[in-house]
Amino acid sequence: MSKTEDQSKENQGIPKWAFVAVLGVILAVIVFSVVKLWIWNQGTAETEGVVEGDFSVEVMDQIFLLPEDKKAMHEDDGQETILFLGNDILTYYSNEEGVVEQIGSKLGANCINAGFPASTVALKNAEYTDDYALDAFSFVNVAKAIANRDFSQMASAAQKFEDSNYDNHTETLEALDMNSVDTLVIFYDAQDYINLRIGMNPDNDSDPLTYSGALNAGIKTIQEAYPFIRIVCMSFPMCYAYDNTGSLVNGDMYDFGNGRLTTYLQFMIDVSGATGVSFVDNYYGTIHEDNSSEWLLDNIHVNAACNKHMAEHFAKVIYGVE
Repeated sequence: MSKTEDQSKENQGIPKWAFVAVLGVILAVIVFSVVKLWIWNQGTAETEGVVEGDFSVEVMDQIFLLPEDKKAMHEDDGQETILFLGNDILTYYSNEEGVVEQIGSKLGANCINAGFPASTVALKNAEYTDDYALDAFSFVNVAKAIANRDFSQMASAAQKFEDSNYDNHTETLEALDMNSVDTLVIFYDAQDYINLRIGMNPDNDSDPLTYSGALNAGIKTIQEAYPFIRIVCMSFPMCYAYDNTGSLVNGDMYDFGNGRLTTYLQFMIDVSGATGVSFVDNYYGTIHEDNSSEWLLDNIHVNAACNKHMAEHFAKVIYGVE
């Protein structure tokens, strides 16, 4: 019998269903991989009915504990005091539905809201001018004012705004004894992305005109002045914006020239890691296109339900409170 006839008989011994089964498994693996990759690229995750850690997109919290030698520099007064610096995400609500108020209620802590509406992390102008007084309330300048205990520029700039938050929160910071602060939380929404602040300067990692540089410079300024304060960066959630044609675009997908919203997110993660401060992820596992109508009041401002979710996430990650 020839070799060809032998192979033919061997092949006849393998049923056709086996070939079909193997082919089915291969196709299933390919489809599964494609679907998972698509989900990852969408940056979306369902939150209802699942627990943290089960998201299709992994929540990227990273936690750093303050070194013991720095903790020893701080006298415990028996009261946990948390200072919040940020913008609209802190000030849009002024009642018990605000994220600061919900965190305070959840933890039983003294939570101090020092948010300034429409402010950004980075500066718009290299030199401060009265024509753009909002720069006085950028994170990098607020950090300098806190470290130097000089709030004169902020107090003067506050008079140019009708919103009382500028004046009241400047007075709050001026009267605050920073030695009583246990944790400082940096929490800004996506104003830097929307206002086209530059993402980074590769030649200067502390450039205050860039998002990453201003964040880096501000954190280091506070760390040098108050090394005993634990610092936490909380990321912005997803938002929408308008492109140059007036069309509404998803920040997760649209690049104004300085990167997508996720680019700014990565800058915060990188700066947090480099400076040794904790990072709480409010981007993945929170708002996405499918649930944005339930958690966004408009294109950027979140509602009370989202505040509650973010407050619970912060309490769990930073303080271990369920």
